[in-house]
Amino acid sequence: MFADRADAGRQLARRLADYARPDPLVLALPRGGLPVALPVAVALNAELDVLVVRKLGVPGNPEFAMGAIGEDGIIVMDHEIRRQLHLTTDRVNLVIDRERAEIDRRIRAYRGGSRRLGLAGRNVIIVDDGLATGSTALAAVRVARRMGVGHLTLAVPVGAPDTVHRLGETVDDLVCLSTPEPFLAVGRHYREFDQVTDEDVIEILRSRPRADPRAAHHGSGIDADVSIPVLNVVLHGHLKIPPGARGIVVFVHGSGSDQHSPRNARVARALQAAGFGTLLFDLLTAEENRPGGTISVEESADRLQAVTTWLRQCPEAEGIRVGYFGSSSGAAAALAAAAEQPDAVSAVVSRGGRPDLALQWLPSVQAPTLLIVGANDRAVLDLNHHAQRLLACPNLLEVVKGASHLFEEPGSLQQVAALAQAWYLRHL
Repeated sequence: MFADRADAGRQLARRLADYARPDPLVLALPRGGLPVALPVAVALNAELDVLVVRKLGVPGNPEFAMGAIGEDGIIVMDHEIRRQLHLTTDRVNLVIDRERAEIDRRIRAYRGGSRRLGLAGRNVIIVDDGLATGSTALAAVRVARRMGVGHLTLAVPVGAPDTVHRLGETVDDLVCLSTPEPFLAVGRHYREFDQVTDEDVIEILRSRPRADPRAAHHGSGIDADVSIPVLNVVLHGHLKIPPGARGIVVFVHGSGSDQHSPRNARVARALQAAGFGTLLFDLLTAEENRPGGTISVEESADRLQAVTTWLRQCPEAEGIRVGYFGSSSGAAAALAAAAEQPDAVSAVVSRGGRPDLALQWLPSVQAPTLLIVGANDRAVLDLNHHAQRLLACPNLLEVVKGASHLFEEPGSLQQVAALAQAWYLRHL
């Protein structure tokens, strides 16, 4: 039994006193996690912030989570639950819009509207006042993973034994002081368990302000190979952002290709000449990119969302809009990711794309979308005509005369680059 949340935080801090990870960041789950997290941050001499997440409850049963939504528009969706319950896109979007509005309200209240946490590569400790069903904590873990954390610890004073065991498999470390049986409810293990208000949260955050690591990098550029931790893999690529970039275009290749695709490289050079930054990366790991290796569109879209979150947290990408350039099946991943993460993507271009692989996501795409297809690529052209009818966003289908699927004909790839450049200039 803990006296109150502050007492629980002090006891948790003693357990974490030997935490050896360098430069830790303590993230509390508001609102009840803040009074617990403050003593932990003080004991570890760590930065303190909140991770604002909301469960996406099934319509009619809000306690049953079908996913989670977090900061920077990050959405983690259990597509299997959606399929089993036959949830339409409209019904899901109503829930997303409601919870996004609450996240925006809390961000405005707690940080004055600043959305960016800068978790990429950080040693993060998520703190809450307890684990009952664990759905909110699981949502926070998924969002933090999507934001590219380096090492993730979940720390709570008390939790239901089954929940603690289940969540322990989703993080690198889990610290829980007590797992009583029967568990009943979190508040039953505190003598005082008063409601924590928005004002309480703001007061605690103001008592321990975070430095802004982006300040020293404002306006700087980058031209470097990068390693991007996403979900359970590390992806490799090359990031080039000039100072004052007009926007940043993320290239999403099709299955069997990689960051060194000569066609994508040529389009990237044309965009760089127009003042855009570019990120070319390997969507598949080396093992997955062997003959016969592949991942689903859903998995590709999840990775792309994580890469986008990592990119938007780079100091050199501060405030710069992001667009996608997808080729073949990579275009399907780009469209699916744009639908799932609408706040993060401002424009999509598809080159010889397979939007038919992303039909369920097309009506939800909000980013202006340009579909480029070769006139001689008849089968793919028909697929793009059908896909265009499903898009509700601003969109355009451009057909390059005399071009086949790979745009190998003289001058055809230059036309692709010019069309893409014009689209990004307009929308980024």
